[in-house]
Amino acid sequence: MPPSRDGVAHRGDEDEVCPVCKSSRYLNPDMRFLINPECYHKMCESCVDRIFSSGPANCPVAGCHKTLRKARFRKQTFEDIHVEREVDIRRRVMSILNRREEEFDSKRAWDDFLEQREEIIANLVYGTDVAKTEADLQRYATENMSSIRANRALEAQEATSFQEQQTHEQELARIRREAARQEYENERREVQAGREDYLSRLAAGKPGDAATIARESHKVLLKKSSARRSEEDRIRQKQAALRSSDLKKAGPGTTAADRAGEAGGAGLIKGLRKIKTPEPEKPYDPFGGLIPGKRDYYTLRDYYPSSYLDPIRQDTRMQAGGYDLREYYSRTLLEAFAGLGCFLDEEVPKRYAADTLGTSKPAATEGAAVAAVSSGSLGRAA
Repeated sequence: MPPSRDGVAHRGDEDEVCPVCKSSRYLNPDMRFLINPECYHKMCESCVDRIFSSGPANCPVAGCHKTLRKARFRKQTFEDIHVEREVDIRRRVMSILNRREEEFDSKRAWDDFLEQREEIIANLVYGTDVAKTEADLQRYATENMSSIRANRALEAQEATSFQEQQTHEQELARIRREAARQEYENERREVQAGREDYLSRLAAGKPGDAATIARESHKVLLKKSSARRSEEDRIRQKQAALRSSDLKKAGPGTTAADRAGEAGGAGLIKGLRKIKTPEPEKPYDPFGGLIPGKRDYYTLRDYYPSSYLDPIRQDTRMQAGGYDLREYYSRTLLEAFAGLGCFLDEEVPKRYAADTLGTSKPAATEGAAVAAVSSGSLGRAA
């Protein structure tokens, strides 16, 4: 049997009655109701001021023993208190589990994270394993505080950028509307001025000059409209160039995975991308790892006994021109030991492999081989 009208009206009146002081909105139309996220019990603003102004106190609703504070009371947003509670829980969980898609190794890992987050929200909303779920959330928040803060800062930055972009687009639209209106006014003013000039010239001219005056007036209007359109095109091209330069300056933003710290909480969230710490930059080496003066196979000395070089060491005529025997020693030893670092058995197979991959020999090499073969045959014939 459907409920009667009186029952529906009575039930609506009970919703507008404060459970503490029993005041009704029917008697006090200006009464405001407030709720606290700790227990979501609704009470009037006067009761909140009377009970919680001196400090924290227990909830005055019968059966509720939670401690409430006046600062946390707020106006109810949704009509259904269950929706209000679910929205608050979802907002709190998503502020902690605020990972982004680029922080995961694969799309499957990202989908698993979204499903896990929805399961946590459902557990808190419907009261399933609340103690364990809250403990896991608190542990995750403690271990991943740096990444949570980085993602919150990134979300705030994205929201600010989006707001600035919306404001910029609105300003551009306003400027375009203003330019269109100004263009219409200028065109109307020029047409009116041309018409007045045409009429004044007709009034001052002779009867046979009407056709000539009309053609001249039409030419003047065409020139003005053409000049106006070219100026408008130039302005549009300049604005487009400025917008493209702004987009290039903005560039791609850094991801949250680059800003986040080490990925903790491996027991709660799976599939997070590992953060690689970049190696510190090494000092600049102009020689590319080579050490000037270093020799791997010999040690350069200041003196080597030689019957040929000893007289030169004492000859002032040789020393006066800047001749240095150490330079001769260095060059001679370098030429003597130059082949010790070359391993032909390793280089020749690589060269043959490159030839088999289709690397063509230079023409000069082929010519030298032909010349060597021909000279060898001539030598044998001789």
